[in-house]
Amino acid sequence: MNKPGMADPDKQLNRTGYAHIAFSVGSKEKVDALTEGLQKEGDELVSGPRTAGDGYYESCIIAIEGNQIEITE
Repeated sequence: MNKPGMADPDKQLNRTGYAHIAFSVGSKEKVDALTEGLQKEGDELVSGPRTAGDGYYESCIIAIEGNQIEITE
């Protein structure tokens, strides 16, 4: 939704509110492919693709409106 005169301040990665939203895509290959495609479309890569400390294969990007999106297997 958009309204004239609305404030849209910069969003820091470390901020109050939810930390990120995650989507499970089913395989490492799909994580790699989706991450690559989103980068080609201009989304900023924050981390990965990698195996994180919790054992999940994942990547994180900054997408629409500064939201962090985690893509996991």
